[in-house]
Amino acid sequence: MARSETYDYIIAGAGSAGCVLANRLGEDRSLRILVLEAGGSEKAVIVDMPAALSIPMNTRRFNWGMRTEPEPGLDGREVNLPRGKGLGGSSSINGMCWVRGNPMDYELWEALGADGWRWSNVLPYFQRLENVEGGGPLRGTAGPVNINRGLQKNPLYDVFVEAGVQAGYARSANMNELQHEGFGPMEMNIGNGRRMSAARAYLRPAMARGNVHVVTGAVVDRVMFDGRRATGIAFHLNGETRHATATREVIVSAGSIMSPVILKRSGIGPAAELKDHGIAVVQDAPGVGENLMDHLELYIQMECTRPVTLFPTQSLWGKAKIGMEWLATRRGLGATNHFESGGHIRSRAGIVYPDIQYHFLPLAISYDGLSLASGHGFQVHVGTKRSKSRGWVRLRDGRPDSLPRVRFNYMSHPDDWLEFRACMRLSREIFAQPAFAPYRGMELAPGVNAQDDAALDAFLKRKVESAYHPCGTCRMGSDANSVTTPDGRVRGVEGLRVVDSSLMPQATAGDLNAPTLMLAERMSDLIRGRHLPEAEGAALLADPQWASRQRGPSISRDYASDRAALAAALLANVRGEVLPREGKTP
Repeated sequence: MARSETYDYIIAGAGSAGCVLANRLGEDRSLRILVLEAGGSEKAVIVDMPAALSIPMNTRRFNWGMRTEPEPGLDGREVNLPRGKGLGGSSSINGMCWVRGNPMDYELWEALGADGWRWSNVLPYFQRLENVEGGGPLRGTAGPVNINRGLQKNPLYDVFVEAGVQAGYARSANMNELQHEGFGPMEMNIGNGRRMSAARAYLRPAMARGNVHVVTGAVVDRVMFDGRRATGIAFHLNGETRHATATREVIVSAGSIMSPVILKRSGIGPAAELKDHGIAVVQDAPGVGENLMDHLELYIQMECTRPVTLFPTQSLWGKAKIGMEWLATRRGLGATNHFESGGHIRSRAGIVYPDIQYHFLPLAISYDGLSLASGHGFQVHVGTKRSKSRGWVRLRDGRPDSLPRVRFNYMSHPDDWLEFRACMRLSREIFAQPAFAPYRGMELAPGVNAQDDAALDAFLKRKVESAYHPCGTCRMGSDANSVTTPDGRVRGVEGLRVVDSSLMPQATAGDLNAPTLMLAERMSDLIRGRHLPEAEGAALLADPQWASRQRGPSISRDYASDRAALAAALLANVRGEVLPREGKTP
């Protein structure tokens, strides 16, 4: 491209949200859209093949290779923080678990000030983006993102769900349909045996239209301003500084880690921090880079007494067989992420909707694939979904090629410890159910000697890992302290929006990629001055006895007609109040 060009919209970042925006805004072929991406092409066998997910996650071509600052709550341990680098962003290296979240997540967003983001408003956008194999209640079947289930040929997938039901929890036919809470099959964004990244689903079709120009290897320096109006972006390409002008808007979609970094380098952020790095202040915005959230998870691992797990597939020959079958047919064990069943439960009575998530795997191995048990085993990835701990993203220096400093302040709130102990003890109870009796061997992790709080806490400090779901650093809201308004506009300036998971006022109860795509779908309409009609039949289901019990087989109370009471209960939970208070039942 030339050293200076003019476009209608400039999008900084070709991750999940940026790909959606490029596609939807580019539906108007009279518009010229520029997408800047620091990484390169996502086209590679290790990206396309679902079962190879741990490889791109550990490859510098596709991963920025970030680590957190020493985390005080984890005895100073630095935690791995993979972030996608290249077209599709983290959707090109993630686990492909398709989880919309609980409908009450979006009621909570609105209660926290994100006006217009309630469940009945966002459901139509989930439906617009989905192409669900077999359809289902309140699902989409004509969208760009293919979604299916695994074949569940391994018997342990059904055993895990049955054990959850035996432990007294609800069974869910599909956690993305009417009932999120409970145990059931999981879905994955895979189409025709290949990863359905945002690049494949959205960006490649947008590029084919001819009015969306994508530049890879483009490292964004800063947003340019004329007074208080964003006019374009300065970036580096092939060792040269380039400028691109936007006649309508600049949209930052670089993710929860890099979007606040770009804003800060552009003069939007905490004034003291900007001045420390010699950056002229355009807008003093203390919230930029704050409110950082994540999901943590542990592996509860069991020995398996029958040779039914995926362990034999982890040999060189086993992996080669899977790869050859997948290359020839796009089928077999290479065409799944192997997270084919899971669950969502509440950590204790008085919590309105699930704050613990399970991903079941018929293998004992770490998520990054670097640590494998020595024999047959199975595990759950278990973690809490609404930690009250908050961290930050801060500049290391003012250079555009420098990665930022990131600290999540993991486990810094006392409730986190209560909830993670519940994760471990409730998981053990599920594995102890009769359904697992034919398969259950000894506990591999945390191990039978880890029983009291101190032992469990020590295990957690050593082994807890990020689930790679950062969000919240450019929080949208209706209050003056929010970084962005509910339509993504950056407060205090004009012509500039942020659209990605950094907008989320609260992490959702599940993996974040599906909610991020939905968010970008809706934002693409708000940018164009429109929105889809509210959905009908958008139920808000809960256990009718959630206030007095931690589990139950019935998830039948619908709060859709009493949203004010629901919002009050959700906000009370966020404040750390376990309901009911003073013996009152909500």
